[in-house]
Amino acid sequence: MANSSFLIRVGHSPDPDDAFMFYALAKDKIPTGRYRFVHELVDIETLNQRAFTGELELTALSIHAYAYLSDRYILCNCGASMGDSYGPMLVAREGDPPQDLTRSTIAVPGRLTSAFLALRLYLNREFDHVIVPFDRIPRAVAEGRYGDRPVDAGLLIHEGQLTYSQSGLKRIIDLGQWWTQETGLPLPLGANAVRKDLGAEVAADVERLLLESIRYGLEHREEALAYARQYGRDLDAVLADRFVGMYVNHWTLDFGPRGRTAIAEFLRRGFECGALPSPVVPEFIT
Repeated sequence: MANSSFLIRVGHSPDPDDAFMFYALAKDKIPTGRYRFVHELVDIETLNQRAFTGELELTALSIHAYAYLSDRYILCNCGASMGDSYGPMLVAREGDPPQDLTRSTIAVPGRLTSAFLALRLYLNREFDHVIVPFDRIPRAVAEGRYGDRPVDAGLLIHEGQLTYSQSGLKRIIDLGQWWTQETGLPLPLGANAVRKDLGAEVAADVERLLLESIRYGLEHREEALAYARQYGRDLDAVLADRFVGMYVNHWTLDFGPRGRTAIAEFLRRGFECGALPSPVVPEFIT
């Protein structure tokens, strides 16, 4: 096996931050030895769902989804998306905020997203929702419906956090800001994870190469940004740079003790409020 090619199928979101992170691997900017990486760009909720079958060796995951997948995947120490006093936003139509969020129908990007769990924690109860592709949520909120379902508010992830006002929407709450005020910790949103059955050696190698790719992007920012901007819906160069900076930074190089504590606290609170079926202790590649 040492002299043969080892296929690593990679799943990540078609967004500027993930594209920036994986730029060096996608464009062969770093040597990968016996490993051959094949990339699939898919929205995060689809990746969350696909992870239950374990078809991808390396995949982006929502921290919320990881709670159901810890028997199959182990978390990389690098590749984090953390909301450091910012994060997913709940928005409504300008001048028409819902009077009672617990009685509103909220457009969400998926039940396994970390944004969904953060909103569940914020409201401290279950809420009526309709699942809408993340990039169609602003329009659904602006129009007040999605298909035959009314929409009173929307939960925004990715670049929608920077562009929602262009759709005439008003921010109700920034869940990353709320979480940090509540806990003093960053809000853990996404991670990269390796399938456990690959073994410790392969997992460590894959994590090392992912870290090298992240470092390459940060050290060659302009070229990595030029590549990443093609995935920035409605983002000009300035906003794309800002968005990448929000989610590819020192947290992405290493969760560190504070980041790992944030994940444990997020999952603990999820269990305690009844949103998760069992306690989860996050496990990282060593």
